[in-house]
Amino acid sequence: MDYVKFGNTGMDVSRICLGMMSFGKPGAENGLFPWALDYEAGKPLFHRALELGINYFDTANVYQMGSSEENTGRYIREFGLNRDEIVVATKVNFAMRPGRPNGGGLSRKNILAEIDHSLERLGLDYVDVYQIHRLDPNTPMEETLEALHDVVKSGKARYLGASTIFAWQLERLQNLAAQHGWTQFVSLQPQYNLIYREEEREILPLCQDRKMAVVPWSPLAGGRCAHPWGTITPRTKVDTVSPMVWDATKEQDKKVVDNLAAVAQKHGRSMAQEALAWLLSKPSITAPIVGCTTVQHVEEAVSALSIHLDEEEIKALEAPYVPHVKTGLY
Repeated sequence: MDYVKFGNTGMDVSRICLGMMSFGKPGAENGLFPWALDYEAGKPLFHRALELGINYFDTANVYQMGSSEENTGRYIREFGLNRDEIVVATKVNFAMRPGRPNGGGLSRKNILAEIDHSLERLGLDYVDVYQIHRLDPNTPMEETLEALHDVVKSGKARYLGASTIFAWQLERLQNLAAQHGWTQFVSLQPQYNLIYREEEREILPLCQDRKMAVVPWSPLAGGRCAHPWGTITPRTKVDTVSPMVWDATKEQDKKVVDNLAAVAQKHGRSMAQEALAWLLSKPSITAPIVGCTTVQHVEEAVSALSIHLDEEEIKALEAPYVPHVKTGLY
């Protein structure tokens, strides 16, 4: 395993982050990811990740309505991990009590309540990175930033991070924090993969300029960059979220995925290895957040660290891409 500094901080993270969205109570009644693995089913994957040197785990309060955080904390305790050596990240914003007053968002009230709820579920005294799970348009930026600053100063989080957001919004947040002496964001979670590269235009250069860690979510585009186009998996049969993210660009994306399959086959690699190796070749990337539902997925992700693509291969993978509509949500 390779380890790198987390942006412009002194904290070390593995170059592969284990995405904990795949871990939690399965079933649509428990959240948006009915294909999630229950505690016992997920244990071998978490254990293999530890064996391979992964020390960085990313979850969110909303993942399977809190059960992802609960399972993450149980794994940490069961495997006797040294808290000082691992990095745990979680997020806040999306509604934990949908349709109820103060059920979500980035108000001071919700942030201060949800950090306590997350820590209780995780069974931890603090998280290493506390992240806004998108921006809340209904709360003033200043209110959000001061509340997040207070979370850090209370010792409940070590660092702050943001997720998918427009570049102008991130820059404004950083400037406001600097003006008021509040804690700034040290990391960004954007969507970035072979079928969605719009972040190369503005936000990735911004992150490089500000020396922020970049930890892309869905580096395999919900599995689209891991299988031949149209492959049916247990996840695709019940996944209602991925179609909202990617179905609008199916025609353009199929060409990219078909090309990825051909390039990977030419070099004797799996599509997942090839796609992750491409992502890891980008100087702005700190650690892709890889979601896994099998031990093989974990092993493939880590094996991509030893693959070094030359310029010609990178150009071949990128050739079919055409511009997509840039959004602040997905």
